[in-house]
Amino acid sequence: MAVIGPSGAGKTTLLELIASALRPRQGEVELDSRNPWNLRGRAQQRLRGRLFLAPQTPPLPPRQRVVTSVLAGALPGMGLFTSLRSLFYPINIPAAHAALEAFDLAEKLFERVDRLSGGERQRVGLARALLTAASLWLIDEPLSSLDPNRAQQALSTLTAIAKQRGTTLVVTLHQVDAALANFPRIIGLRDGEMVFDLPVAEVTTERLRTLYAQHEDELDPALAQREPTADAQPALRQSATLVNIQCR
Repeated sequence: MAVIGPSGAGKTTLLELIASALRPRQGEVELDSRNPWNLRGRAQQRLRGRLFLAPQTPPLPPRQRVVTSVLAGALPGMGLFTSLRSLFYPINIPAAHAALEAFDLAEKLFERVDRLSGGERQRVGLARALLTAASLWLIDEPLSSLDPNRAQQALSTLTAIAKQRGTTLVVTLHQVDAALANFPRIIGLRDGEMVFDLPVAEVTTERLRTLYAQHEDELDPALAQREPTADAQPALRQSATLVNIQCR
């Protein structure tokens, strides 16, 4: 599903809450019907090992080789000795190559990260997801540094592989048109509250205008041409205090 909303709506904060990177001050977050903050030790580690969070700006060490940065996506599933060894000598170069190839970056396998463009770094961060064993991918604004062709390629790759693996995919997007074109379920946030959670066919022009009121510059003008569905209902504002994610 895609999460949309004007700047400052809380999209990144929502992902960080789901990923247990932030502790909620009120309400609850449940992952597989469990509150991660009530777990301890290995139980908490196992649950967090099922999550993959890709921030908008991936934390890639500048002097590191791309192959090592991509293979970092597999670290949660490695033992201590194997993970340390991989930092000095990559242990699964073919897997890293395949992940980069999916984002048209295979030729950058042994480049240093600081020699990549901003868009290339962003795609390296996304390629990490293909190496992880996580069953929930949380991807924050993956298109911010990509041109339209690369952006569509990235979304097509993420959605296709998530569907193939049965992985839950939650993506925050500033590009509303891309969200509507690539995701069957859309969540609209505004001022830290959920405005709607709907199948894409029910996300009408009226609902989008309500969601982006006073922020119309963030809404693609072409979306104004979308026809509403016959059974569309007026936008309703909902206050959500419970986030419940099921990781398939």
